[in-house]
Amino acid sequence: MKRSGILNRHLAGAVAELGHGDGVLICDVGMPIPSGPRVVDLAFRAGVPSFAEVLDGLLDELVVEGATAAEEIREGNPEAARLLTARLPELTHVPHDRLKALTASARLVVRTGEARPYANVLLRCGVFF
Repeated sequence: MKRSGILNRHLAGAVAELGHGDGVLICDVGMPIPSGPRVVDLAFRAGVPSFAEVLDGLLDELVVEGATAAEEIREGNPEAARLLTARLPELTHVPHDRLKALTASARLVVRTGEARPYANVLLRCGVFF
């Protein structure tokens, strides 16, 4: 058994399979999940696990070369907006409808228990060298 890092076997396996340029959507319980990408649903109950916990856990495991969030997050969920800006200085913003369209290209979707609007981000994997 793993001692640290991601313990969820489905998520650990999915992260291990990611490559350069692959997209990872971390989303709240309200985000429509496209058919196609691998989905790891971590939602246990409202707020558990939180968007912040999942984001931080994945950022510990991934190299991220880009990130996209909905521009509506700034007014609709300022706490999540501050979190993303602090963790992802390269963050770009697009309209929420555009973000939903971009999720179709994600290779992995990780659903959190977050139940606040716009707690979603699409990460683009980088390389560690």
